[in-house]
Amino acid sequence: MRTLKVMAHISLDGVIQTTGEDDFPHADWTMPYRTPAGRDEVLAAQGGQFDLLLGRRTYDLWSGYWPKAPGSPMADGLNAATKFVVTHRPESLEWGPYEGLGPDVVESVRRIKSQAGPNLILWGSSTLTSTLLAHGLVDDVLLIVYPVLLGAGKRFFAEGTPPRAFELVTTKAMPSGIVVNAYKVVGALKAG
Repeated sequence: MRTLKVMAHISLDGVIQTTGEDDFPHADWTMPYRTPAGRDEVLAAQGGQFDLLLGRRTYDLWSGYWPKAPGSPMADGLNAATKFVVTHRPESLEWGPYEGLGPDVVESVRRIKSQAGPNLILWGSSTLTSTLLAHGLVDDVLLIVYPVLLGAGKRFFAEGTPPRAFELVTTKAMPSGIVVNAYKVVGALKAG
């Protein structure tokens, strides 16, 4: 059975949005903190071979860049991965290999996880992250935390995400100020 890891670049106040869409004023806020050491941490966390689970917006953003990017471990890994894309328009997908997921995302992810193949990585979708957490389909979370407050933007956990408990597996501070935290999903929140 495959595992599903959610990976995100995140501000101290929980914002994951990095593009200037929807009147977001802080496009590319992660760039001043990115270093070769940070890139190497992300590559190690992704593993040698993986498949991607992407929302349509992330797929569209990435498909405009990664297929044309110069060869590198990051570009080669992303381009080689099968992209499982949540979309209502699978006929318009071009960056492959890919599979468009139908309207029942939860069942589609259950099916993919039950098949043989490399582990799955979800990048960039707070809505999809929250839905999959609610249905117990996320195994691991890797948060690349930047030392900034943005005040507005798309948050990592969408409104209405059910309470969950996580176990810290590793944490690593980078010289740039980024902290990389790896968590296992434990389950429902236990209070009191």
